[in-house]
Amino acid sequence: MPWQLVKIDAGDAVPADPGALGGLVFMGGPMSVNDDLPWIGPVLQLIRRAVESDVPVLGHCLGGQLMAKALGASVTRNAVKEIGWGEVEVVNPAAAQDWFGSGVEGFTSFHWHGETFAIPAGATRILSSRHCANQAFAYGEHLALQCHVEMTAPLVQSWCASGAREIAASPGPAVQAPEQIQRDLDVRVAQLNRIADRIYHRWCRALR
Repeated sequence: MPWQLVKIDAGDAVPADPGALGGLVFMGGPMSVNDDLPWIGPVLQLIRRAVESDVPVLGHCLGGQLMAKALGASVTRNAVKEIGWGEVEVVNPAAAQDWFGSGVEGFTSFHWHGETFAIPAGATRILSSRHCANQAFAYGEHLALQCHVEMTAPLVQSWCASGAREIAASPGPAVQAPEQIQRDLDVRVAQLNRIADRIYHRWCRALR
């Protein structure tokens, strides 16, 4: 599958025409969608145009928040930070089955966020967690995730190293220490990868 990485936060131009693309995937980042950054407005417009043109959109964490805001929902501070591994629960089995497979009632996902999105009008909430009610929503062929299903072991290790100071400064019921996050890492990542495979396979069905 041909793909192109657009490093928006490094100064790459925001694509102007979603119709020239098969799909759009938005990843995470340390910034807020409410920050006054020059690329946020164009990205929100790109997402709206993509949805209007039936170009499938997929968002992870910040990417999911960008999708929510583009579709008219608010993004606000979550009650607590979530950093580390935590259970997410399927809250709409009929809609969730299409994305996660039959019989999946929940799974252990990775989290690293301090904000949360509301559910846009017309979208369906499909995942929730103890500390964050809105963990994912589906909107037709589009999917927004607050949790991180894309993790690999090296990525988790890298985030634990670069984010150690943030973890130390953010005590709370949903924040885990780096050593706790990295315990049984290969097993946890393998289990999460199986969920991610289902999600990405389903999303790819709509690609042009």
